[in-house]
Amino acid sequence: MPQINLKVQLGTLLQLQNIDTQIYALRDEKEAKPKEIEALQAQLEEKKQSLAALEKNAQDLLKTRKDKELELATKEQDIVKLQGQLYQLKTNKEYQAMLQQINDVKADSSVIEDKILELFDAADKIKNDAAQEKQRLEEEENKANEQKKKIEDRIKQIDEKLSQLTAQRERVVPEIDKNIFAQYERILASRDGLAIVEAKDNSCQGCNMFVPPQVINLIKMYERIITCEVCNRILYIDEENAG
Repeated sequence: MPQINLKVQLGTLLQLQNIDTQIYALRDEKEAKPKEIEALQAQLEEKKQSLAALEKNAQDLLKTRKDKELELATKEQDIVKLQGQLYQLKTNKEYQAMLQQINDVKADSSVIEDKILELFDAADKIKNDAAQEKQRLEEEENKANEQKKKIEDRIKQIDEKLSQLTAQRERVVPEIDKNIFAQYERILASRDGLAIVEAKDNSCQGCNMFVPPQVINLIKMYERIITCEVCNRILYIDEENAG
């Protein structure tokens, strides 16, 4: 069985870690993209509901106005009818009572007319608001479609990059001892894509916990894989840049 050069193996693991770091970051970014699209759609849906509410208010006002116009027409018919009865009355008292009744109906009609005018004004305002809201919605839809296209393009870029990185990974993996690779893979999966880290200034760069001097010495001996006692990540020393 050939002797394993652990120092070379750790260097190869670092190459693999660099690839895997990119893969994990890209996968996370890709996973977040559908949520970005959902957020865009939710914003559009909110504006659509706002426009729908305005349009419903416009319809409600129209119905109320028509009801009031019908009520006014009935009042006007009542006035004509009452005025026609004036000349059939025989006493002044009955005549005055009828005039008062006519005036009361006219007063009611005047109130209804004022209400109809208010409804016209309210309808005009809602119509303008709805027109503005519709224009804003169209603009937002255009922006959302552009943004969605950018997101979809970015997903394609991510997929292409992931394919490239996967190919690079497949070229590197065979250079690593199977047992060391299996250990690396287990740590990678359990530590959010970061399996090998530098031991620098007597601390693990993965969890920032203290690494005792005797452990540093063990790492430098390259006799076996040394892991952090706290986070279990594989430790290495950057001898080229060490102080």
